[in-house]
Amino acid sequence: MSGYIMDMRRLVGHRTLIHCAASIICVNERGELLLGRRTDNHKWGYSGGAVEIDEKVEDCARRELLEEMGITAEELEFFYVNSGPETHYVYPNGDEVSNVEIVYICRNYHGEIRRQVEEIEEIRYFGIDEIDLEDISPPIRPVFREYFKRYRDI
Repeated sequence: MSGYIMDMRRLVGHRTLIHCAASIICVNERGELLLGRRTDNHKWGYSGGAVEIDEKVEDCARRELLEEMGITAEELEFFYVNSGPETHYVYPNGDEVSNVEIVYICRNYHGEIRRQVEEIEEIRYFGIDEIDLEDISPPIRPVFREYFKRYRDI
């Protein structure tokens, strides 16, 4: 959890926070998506997290990818802004958020893939047709629906 979010949680407890986040969907040369299974809800998702005060969203997305999956993003392509009622989420610990998430796609990255043990149980690539929305973390399902709309059957 980011420093800013931890500070806010000390003030408001579990009440709903507007949660500004940045994320990256890494896509390999075969069109597969790199996903990690979260330790909190045991659902799959891409790398991402809370933007710190005065941090550029692109820098946040890159930082989260490096922290969570051990890889460095090169070029980022803006993909989607994930927000609205469907992104409202209550974490297993009771913390409640209304997400505003800026999502990028990255096809050019490097480094050795390794998981951040505290946040990710396992990491693997998925073909687009292998992804079941029921296995995806609930607040990011709209992103996957948009991804399927744009890239499935291309």
